Amino acid sequence: MKDVISYGSSKVLEKIRNTNPLFVCVIATTKTSRIPGITGAGASPELTDYTPAADVELVMCGKTMCMPEIPQTMVGSAATPTPAVITKAALDLAEIPFMVADAGAAVKPNLPYVNVNEKPGEDIRTGKAVLGSEEIFRKGKLLGQTLSRLTDHLVIGESTPAGTTTAFGVLTAMGYDVKGKISGSTPENPKKLKRQVVNEGLAAAGFSDGDLSSEPFKAVDAVGDPMIPAVAGIAAGSSVPVTLAGGTQMMAVCAVLKEAVPEFNFENLPIATTIFVAEDKTADINYISNQIPGTNVFAVDPEFERSESGLKNYTNGAVKEGVGAGGAMMAAILKGVAVADIRRRIEESI
Repeated sequence: MKDVISYGSSKVLEKIRNTNPLFVCVIATTKTSRIPGITGAGASPELTDYTPAADVELVMCGKTMCMPEIPQTMVGSAATPTPAVITKAALDLAEIPFMVADAGAAVKPNLPYVNVNEKPGEDIRTGKAVLGSEEIFRKGKLLGQTLSRLTDHLVIGESTPAGTTTAFGVLTAMGYDVKGKISGSTPENPKKLKRQVVNEGLAAAGFSDGDLSSEPFKAVDAVGDPMIPAVAGIAAGSSVPVTLAGGTQMMAVCAVLKEAVPEFNFENLPIATTIFVAEDKTADINYISNQIPGTNVFAVDPEFERSESGLKNYTNGAVKEGVGAGGAMMAAILKGVAVADIRRRIEESI
């Protein structure tokens, strides 16, 4: 498929080409997102608490209810629309059903959702980021078992402000080489700040890089976020093919899965993202993926350089991914929807 770029084996796509997917968006927040400069997923650090709820309200209802306007990523004076507009356009055109799982969002969406975990994450600098990640994983697994009876293909996305920082924390705690490889939602990826925050969290928890290589839940509890074990659990519980729709955050999910479920077959778990993550010059998702044997990364290019709206900011490094945008587009393309049609639908909605 010319619209989907493969960075691994494309054989896995044949297994999901003629499926009828169900898209699940897992939402969560942490106090890490309130650290100034750590994320662009909101017009201000305080508003990041509202971003996940607003994102899923937009996808499901076509409007936000927890805040008056759609979430924006601010880079200087330029406002870039949330990737939720991409996800909504792709799912609507492909008629793919959408549901929400709450893994610990501070602000709950004003729509039906499945509760996996109530409590948001803390600031990872405390070294006590998540309360009971193994229990969150267990509940996610139960949800995955149930959902796989309703569909033949699960696509799992996420909305978690500062999720690249918490993914950085988990991967670092588990011994992965991720220095300089984690993406971010702004063109000037704040790598030094992320590293400093992760270092503080590990020190507060009494660990060093790699100390928790075989203890994924301790890593999440110390410096992660509640989305990671929830998504890992859903994937582990599913008996149908699963696509992880996201960027470097999904690498942390894979790292948890690798240790929590040693028999897990990653060759049946494509990671679908956007070209903005896959070719991010400030990061390297493929380098991280190569450290987890069997994983395959795919990317979709929505050709936003053709846009005259704020979508064009994506091509300059703003936002890049979120709300499962890359995976939603790939699922739509597998059902015969053209990228140009997705882009047109987005332009009409913003």
